[in-house]
Amino acid sequence: MNKPLILVVEDDASVRNLITTTLKVHDYKYLTAANGNLAIMEATSGNPDIVLLDLGLPDMDGMEVIRTIRQWSSMPIIVISARSEDTDKIKALDAGADDYLIKPFSVEELLARLRVTQRRLSMMKNDKESESSVFTNGDIRIDYAEGCAYLKDEELHLTPTEYKLLCLLSQNVGKVLTHTFITQKIWGSCWDNDVASLRVYMATLRKKIEVSPESPQYIQTHIGVGYRMLKVK
Repeated sequence: MNKPLILVVEDDASVRNLITTTLKVHDYKYLTAANGNLAIMEATSGNPDIVLLDLGLPDMDGMEVIRTIRQWSSMPIIVISARSEDTDKIKALDAGADDYLIKPFSVEELLARLRVTQRRLSMMKNDKESESSVFTNGDIRIDYAEGCAYLKDEELHLTPTEYKLLCLLSQNVGKVLTHTFITQKIWGSCWDNDVASLRVYMATLRKKIEVSPESPQYIQTHIGVGYRMLKVK
């Protein structure tokens, strides 16, 4: 089982070092952030699989970080906090957290929570892979097995890059995919000219799938961030 990429959000250097050392010893990959703004930026650009989040951050409450991430992602969030009241746990879970670990915590308990979350991610991935190889959204239909895309049952004549972009967006419906994430998936890099090329390819793709590219129905632009495929009835 591949180890997930974990984002550690903790402003206390000693606690952050304890967590990252534990992750490193057990072969987990990780990113770190010492405040809420950095956490949101890393969650957006780093594309982690799991977030370990302290609530008492210097620039914003961790609850706000949860709510912000939940606007565009369902990545598991495990809260690690000194707040032990039931009301705090309930608020965090209601905001969108998946689990709640109270400080001080044992390394063994942290690792156990991560294993449970990792198993859940693996099950979700297996369920997704076992689903039909045909994707449908509004008038768009993609047959992944055939490598073809259709609009109102008419085959779309897409370039290989346009097809890759359409598939990537379709596999992440409702999620905002950053320029960095998309260009790394499509070209394996993220240089300025890659982002410029992405804008060109996205414009040509829109012309082929949107009734009105100026008022897109399927692909939404998040200026300065990236793109998202909208769910269409």
